[in-house]
Amino acid sequence: MPGETGGTRGGAGPGGVREGRRRTAGPWLSRLALLIAAAAVVVLLLAAGIHSIGLLAVGLAGLAVSAAALWWTLAHRGLTRVLAATLGVLVPLAVLLFYAAVGLLWAALLVVVLWALASLTGRAALAADSRAEGRPERRVAPAKAPYFIMNPRSGGGKVGRFDLVERARALGAEVAVLDPAHPQDVAELARRAVAAGADLLGVAGGDGTQALVAQVAAEHDLPFVVVSAGTRNHLARDLGLDRDDPSRCLDALTDGVELRMDLGLIADRVFVNNASFGVYAEVVQSDDYRDDGLRTVLQALPELLTHRTGSRLSVHAGGVGVDAPQAVLISNNPYQLEGAVGVPGRPRLDTGALGVLVVSVDNAAQAAGMLRGRRGRGLAALTATEVVVDADAPEVPVGVDGEALVFPTPVTCRIHPAALRVRVPRHRPGGPRVKPRLDWRALLRLAFGRDGGARRWSAAGGPPCV
Repeated sequence: MPGETGGTRGGAGPGGVREGRRRTAGPWLSRLALLIAAAAVVVLLLAAGIHSIGLLAVGLAGLAVSAAALWWTLAHRGLTRVLAATLGVLVPLAVLLFYAAVGLLWAALLVVVLWALASLTGRAALAADSRAEGRPERRVAPAKAPYFIMNPRSGGGKVGRFDLVERARALGAEVAVLDPAHPQDVAELARRAVAAGADLLGVAGGDGTQALVAQVAAEHDLPFVVVSAGTRNHLARDLGLDRDDPSRCLDALTDGVELRMDLGLIADRVFVNNASFGVYAEVVQSDDYRDDGLRTVLQALPELLTHRTGSRLSVHAGGVGVDAPQAVLISNNPYQLEGAVGVPGRPRLDTGALGVLVVSVDNAAQAAGMLRGRRGRGLAALTATEVVVDADAPEVPVGVDGEALVFPTPVTCRIHPAALRVRVPRHRPGGPRVKPRLDWRALLRLAFGRDGGARRWSAAGGPPCV
């Protein structure tokens, strides 16, 4: 990786006075979180007394039944789906009506609000005390012959709306604008540009296009620039780039810093974000998905979730094997997982590890168990440098950075550490905020000054959790 001599720390990294202030705020925030949590318990006890345990049991049972109803809704069709969806709506209402009937609706709502506030404050305390380091960066001289590939249809026409072609050319870049009516091999365009003397490659387009050009840049050890002109811009988000104004990404040409990031490999193809197997990958293969995605998903899910159609997968990662999961997500560096669902982003892109999320839900009980997050039986979150996905078929559909592809089985995914030189603007919004999972024991240690409050953690190992 590039050294830090003469370089700067990115927005995600701590430094100087700012780091000291964050460490000072941690104990106070942790005490506030504990105080708010205690207030929630006091409110519950004062309002319900000995019946508070029963009230909690009713609420938790309602959540479990709602999760089971969601499973039945997705895994069935016809009358069963309608009844399950109805149950999923009526159960939370019934719980609220029960609380209202016993005169404790106000207390239940207040406890929920206080507990949510305590959780947010606790996470803020752990984040303030964490010592997660930013990505090493170094200042670099402007490229002499930058070359950009731009897709005018990406992101609903962001290339045109933000005058990206003209702006890039004004900065001295050569720009190839893709013709939507005549598909082109973007990797071949990039290779021709390198042969003609390009010393930097950039892409204004979707993550799939970026991956193809990033592979060429890595092969020739050239810097790579991401312009957030796609629809979701997952890579741009995790690099801390401005997704609201993609033209600001071009500042990397005149006032840029360089960092190293890993690349994922599936067979011999690069992916910058993730490769998805199972339900999602099967659904996006359908021609109807682009026209009516929700209807296509609802039609396909019952057979896919119950293994009546689709490939039966097996996964082997880091010495762990999982048989017959419904979904597998292999990411270029681990995603930060919040609770049972949600993938807000990757705090680091240079950990040298793949993230592996495996979902195995075969019945309503396991669906209810997903409420426990990583501790639930239906969800496994792993890290590994190599993952092998096999299936009971000679080929398996895979969604690679949003592209629907098919690979011969078994499929091997690997990590190529520090493979890509990425050039980003020196001034940029910053990467995704890393929110440690709530750990009440760590909060207690932090609040009362005991050693090892919010433990130092990395994106690969994940934040502290119970």
